[in-house]
Amino acid sequence: MVRLLGRSGTRSPLRPGSAPSARQRGETGPARWHPMAGLRSVLGGRSVAGQVFLLVVVIVLLLVVAAVVALVLQVRHDTTQEARNRSLAVAETFANAPGTIEALESSDPTAVLQPRAEAARERSKVDFIVVMNTDGIRYTHPRTDRIGKQFVGTIAPALAGQAVTEEIEGTIGPLVQAVVPVKDPDGRVVGLVSAGITTKNVGGTADRQLPLVLSAAAAALALATAGAALVSRRLLRQTHGLGPHEMTRMYEHHDAVLHAVREGVLIVDDKGTLVLANDEAHRLLGLPDDAEGRPVLALGLDPGTADLLASGRVATDEVHLVGDRLLAVNQRTTDRAGVPPGSVATLRDSTELRALSGRAETARERLNMLYDAGVGIGTSLDVTRTAEELTELAVPRFADFATVDLFDAVLGGGQPDAAATLSRTALSGIRKDAPLYPVGERIRFVESSPQGRSLGTGRPLLEPRLGEAPGWQAQDLERSAQIVEYGIHSLITVPLRAGTLVLGVVSFWRSEKPEPFDEDELALAEELVARAAVSIDNARRYTREHSMAVTLQRSLLPRNLPEQGALEIAYRYLPAQAGVGGDWFDVLPLSGARVALVVGDVVGHGLHAAATMGRLRTAVHNFSSLDLPPDELIALLDELVGRIDQDETEEEGSAPVTGATCLYAVYDPVSRRCTLARAGHPPPALIHPDGSVEFPDVPAGPPLGLGGLPFETAELELAEGSRLVLYTDGLVEDRERDIDVGLEMLREALGRAGESPEDTCRVVLDSRLTARSSDDIALIVARTRALAADHVAEWPVPADPAAVGEVRAAVSRQLAAWGLEELTFTTELILSELVTNALRYGGGPMRVRVLRDRNLICEVFDSSSTSPHLRYATMTDEGGRGLFLVAQLAERWGTRYLPAGKVIWAEQPLP
Repeated sequence: MVRLLGRSGTRSPLRPGSAPSARQRGETGPARWHPMAGLRSVLGGRSVAGQVFLLVVVIVLLLVVAAVVALVLQVRHDTTQEARNRSLAVAETFANAPGTIEALESSDPTAVLQPRAEAARERSKVDFIVVMNTDGIRYTHPRTDRIGKQFVGTIAPALAGQAVTEEIEGTIGPLVQAVVPVKDPDGRVVGLVSAGITTKNVGGTADRQLPLVLSAAAAALALATAGAALVSRRLLRQTHGLGPHEMTRMYEHHDAVLHAVREGVLIVDDKGTLVLANDEAHRLLGLPDDAEGRPVLALGLDPGTADLLASGRVATDEVHLVGDRLLAVNQRTTDRAGVPPGSVATLRDSTELRALSGRAETARERLNMLYDAGVGIGTSLDVTRTAEELTELAVPRFADFATVDLFDAVLGGGQPDAAATLSRTALSGIRKDAPLYPVGERIRFVESSPQGRSLGTGRPLLEPRLGEAPGWQAQDLERSAQIVEYGIHSLITVPLRAGTLVLGVVSFWRSEKPEPFDEDELALAEELVARAAVSIDNARRYTREHSMAVTLQRSLLPRNLPEQGALEIAYRYLPAQAGVGGDWFDVLPLSGARVALVVGDVVGHGLHAAATMGRLRTAVHNFSSLDLPPDELIALLDELVGRIDQDETEEEGSAPVTGATCLYAVYDPVSRRCTLARAGHPPPALIHPDGSVEFPDVPAGPPLGLGGLPFETAELELAEGSRLVLYTDGLVEDRERDIDVGLEMLREALGRAGESPEDTCRVVLDSRLTARSSDDIALIVARTRALAADHVAEWPVPADPAAVGEVRAAVSRQLAAWGLEELTFTTELILSELVTNALRYGGGPMRVRVLRDRNLICEVFDSSSTSPHLRYATMTDEGGRGLFLVAQLAERWGTRYLPAGKVIWAEQPLP
């Protein structure tokens, strides 16, 4: 920018390298400079660069010509002078040579002087040496025919005793000759000697050097032309091929623009002197007319602005108060290659812009707050947490304190009651010592309070001066006075509305900022609370549905385990972190002291999963009462799920059961055998009495509901004290790990567990298996027991009706041994009827088994698959009353099918 000053000191905005626009150059096309166009411009001489190039070339050419001419003239002058000096010296030397006077006075001077003259001429490199008498008659001459003739030249000065040198056109060409007198001892002139030399003989060396001089001059001209071309090329790039008229017009336009822009421009040199200031800079800073050329510090500016301009440091949008204006100052240095050191500063009046930007910034902050409310409120489906998110967002961005008061029913997911009390659910503030109601306080707002009026009208309310608000102190005189004394001076209350429901009220309190809340902030608060109300109502609805689902789920899961003696059982059920799942388990006592364990999982969460789980659990209860083998029971369960899916898909909006799994195990304490079958469920774990852990290979059937494939069973013989571990996939599966990793972690946890089932459950759940569980977890640990051999009695039954009496006698003896004489009569009667039915309707072989467990169990085995049925015999029937008697005497009775027959059993309670 320092270069903008011309020779006259006028201001110009042109920067080095800047180019005028097409409009400035008077062009209609785009202002695009091309090197070839620039070259044509240079050669044509239309541009400034071309004119400079031509001028430099002409000047150099004139200098070279002048130098050559001067050199030629100097050579000629030097040649003439050399000829004069040499001819004079030769003439004087020969005139004063010994014997010259005697030869002139001899009778034949030519004979004596001619040989001498020729010899001297050869040695002195002159063209002739002529000796003549005082009359000018030659005695010697290089050409003998000229001897005796009159000498051509001036001899009068020589006759007077003076030497004379002259340039003449002689017979041998242009020459310089000297004539000197020959004086005798008395000083009398007795003859003359003339020596001459032609110019070409003297200047021959100079002529030979002239081509070299001309070559040097040509080389100098070429170098000068090349230098001028380089300078012109750079100037061409800088001026973009503009001519003088265009440059002048561009400077004028730029100067007009510089002083017309509404932004101050100042140029300060490295010594702190103001070089340039446009009109806007004069106006903004109030500079005097003669400011240019004066130090910046002496212009009367405010110290901060003056120091910045004088320092030359870099500044970006640095705001300075100059008078009543806020000026944004940008300053950059000009210390670049080829640019004089200094700085350029621009000034922009931001007084009105600052006010506008302040309002725009406020609007932007409010929009950001509403956006943050949309993404930051309602991140969880918890009513209390959602209310806390609202207060945390509002403080301190909008208010100094914020409170949320909700009806008690809303916190439990119910419908709000306008006549009920509210609870302080959330409170956030810039300090902790504010005298507001604490969280958990139950509040009933009076009708005259701002909160009471908002709840009553359903509209927001602004109290700009809280201390002067009518009826506000009636809520709590002491606390109201403390709030005003604390410094809280302004309040906005907004009801939490969700459709037609009013869930509570939100209060925004201000203390730090002296200005009260205004109408714009009231509108913002209303919008903010409206967005939060949707999230709070969603959380309320979810709480209600979650409570219903949890209630349903708890009602469907077993509350107490039934009494049985085959297994020592401990269990745990952990619901998912969010929602209600479909995991379930059950312990089902079976006939013959056997116990069935079942674990199932319905994928998904919510009421649908819980209801489906209840249906499956009920079905397993019903199927287990038939004493079916595990594979047959799961097959029936699979068929049931298929029918449920078919029914659900026929109803619009219903979802089929997807991903239901089940594992069913039956343990017999007499044989210590466990039969298992599973449908898409994780395999069980088995802890042996020595503490080793394994996962038995139980065939994995497809999940329930797929149908078409049979299920297989696995039979394990378990040592007494073994622990069978059944679980759902939530224990071993996770989004961040593979099931194999989960099984290995379960193995490690089971290996550290103690011997009791309770300790095993505790160790498993305390491990990191359940740290990130996002699904329900059902866990059952069953330690096996074996029924002692002395508690089992068994007899074969021959195919003879007389065997009934033998069976009664054997049973009587066994009951006496067990101390159960009280049960002898009923037991004999039950076995008599069961054995009689087996003999009549069954087939051999037959046998009887009596078990003493928590109940006395009587079992009759036969090879027939025909099942007896209980019926009422008529008065004329001779039989058909045996099973009726069994049903009346036994607590429970039934039929269990075996691969090779059936078992009819009956249980009696022990006395």
